[in-house]
Amino acid sequence: MNRNSLILRQLKGERTEKRPVWLMRQAGRYLPEYRELRAQKGGFLELVYDSQAAAEITMQPIWRFGFDAAILFADILMIPHAMGQNLKFTAGEGPRLSPRLIESDLKALEAMPQRLEPIYETVRLVRAQLDADKALLGFAGSPWTVATYMVHGEGSRDQTETRLHAYQNEAGFAELIAAITQQTINYLSQQITAGVDSVQLFDSWAGNLSPAQFERWVIAPNAEIVAALKTMHPDTPIIGFPKGAGGKLPAYARETGVDALGLDETVDPVWAHNVLPDGLPVQGNLDPLALLTGGHALDSAITNCLEALSGRPHIFNLGHGIIKETPISHVETLMARLQG
Repeated sequence: MNRNSLILRQLKGERTEKRPVWLMRQAGRYLPEYRELRAQKGGFLELVYDSQAAAEITMQPIWRFGFDAAILFADILMIPHAMGQNLKFTAGEGPRLSPRLIESDLKALEAMPQRLEPIYETVRLVRAQLDADKALLGFAGSPWTVATYMVHGEGSRDQTETRLHAYQNEAGFAELIAAITQQTINYLSQQITAGVDSVQLFDSWAGNLSPAQFERWVIAPNAEIVAALKTMHPDTPIIGFPKGAGGKLPAYARETGVDALGLDETVDPVWAHNVLPDGLPVQGNLDPLALLTGGHALDSAITNCLEALSGRPHIFNLGHGIIKETPISHVETLMARLQG
């Protein structure tokens, strides 16, 4: 383990004097340097598959703010793209996958694992230029969240179509989850081999499932991924982030085996500290809207987060991704507070 990295030390259960920080979506549209590079290169996928550009974007927030970790610039939909679905990003509408698996069969897709090679090259390029005290984080979407896009073809407010599909075609949906799980294990293992220090599993749509469905489609596949990665890479910490899980967080923490748990902004950090396993590192959970607002709202929210989670290893982060309209000065205020 890199003993110079505050984040890795926290992930291993150590409470460091300084609270380390990185922000979800820290490399993105709120940065003028990102917008400039995107204008030069074209669309989002063109950036992801241009390893030199993706490495530069990954490094941009490190150069500007000095965060304690860089997170790989990619997207959770790289897995379905590599599994053979067509992927495009439409301005103002978000990602689109085709054919939709509500209308097609998984077996009809032609796997294209070569689509992931530029991602691994981005990791190698970033690793070569990242300072020794900075961690490099990889990530993937968790199987349930990835499946919602593969079935419906796009994002959805409550994933009704995918949840209904999981009930009506249970065997077929289980086959899809199993396929995504295996792809994710390989994808994250390759990221680790290429040089990431830790990986995060994003389950952005975990909050819309019943307890029984949450157990089957969130906890079980994530536990399988964690167990496999720990066998292959026993020293690599794994962060789980089941957004919206609420009262199901303690079961997720106990049963998946993750090394750390991300808390979204709706979670009461005092409650989380009281109900989660003793000593489990946590990450979060500043409201992105507080960062957008700035001023007293931001200062108060920072204080609440720091105080509530002072009793266990803690990585300071947002409860979800940084909002594109967030002023640079508000991020600078946050960093001054945490580093002061």
